[in-house]
Amino acid sequence: MPTLDRHDDVFVLDLGDTENRFSPDWLTAVEGALDDVERAEGARALVTTATGKFFSNGLDLDWLFAHADQHEAYVARVHELLARTLSLPLMTVAALQGHTFAAGAMLSLAHDFRVMRADRGFWCLPEADIGIPFTQGMSALIQARLTPQVAHEAMTTGRRYGGSDAQTAAIVDRAVAEDAVQSTAVGLAAALTGKAGDTLGTIKARMYAPALAALRD
Repeated sequence: MPTLDRHDDVFVLDLGDTENRFSPDWLTAVEGALDDVERAEGARALVTTATGKFFSNGLDLDWLFAHADQHEAYVARVHELLARTLSLPLMTVAALQGHTFAAGAMLSLAHDFRVMRADRGFWCLPEADIGIPFTQGMSALIQARLTPQVAHEAMTTGRRYGGSDAQTAAIVDRAVAEDAVQSTAVGLAAALTGKAGDTLGTIKARMYAPALAALRD
């Protein structure tokens, strides 16, 4: 399950050591961690990472299919996590140490910056291949954070981007060796802790107003 640690002014949220799918319990743990980060005062930033082969494989489809009557509430909760991450009043960095798929990839896009392992692991939006269309909110988030050409390719072809290709496409900001992913992300976040506050929150809210509105509609 997700855990939150703090290293000086940088919070490090570890999403877990499994596929880190968005189960209700997992969502509760992540929401609680973000509550702690937001309640903290002063200079701070957030790094989100995971342990093992996966950053996140996204929605918990097994749970969702078993609880079809809760579909709308579940999707709304996922949307709110994406919107909240996108608009946090502090700088955020996703440290992608493993596979980052579907809603997990969208969660990475909701961060301000992304650092990805260069040699192994893929970033992918496989919805066209698995027959699950993007919601309007998810589409708005992806299109707000990627160039039109890259968003089109990623969304319609399900291309799997390795670290170097993801950096070339500006999906991620840096592609580094496996043992440097988290340290690079923490270093980037540590340099930006002084940005935290209401002004940054307002900037993000206005910058991403259409995506936030779509996610929260």
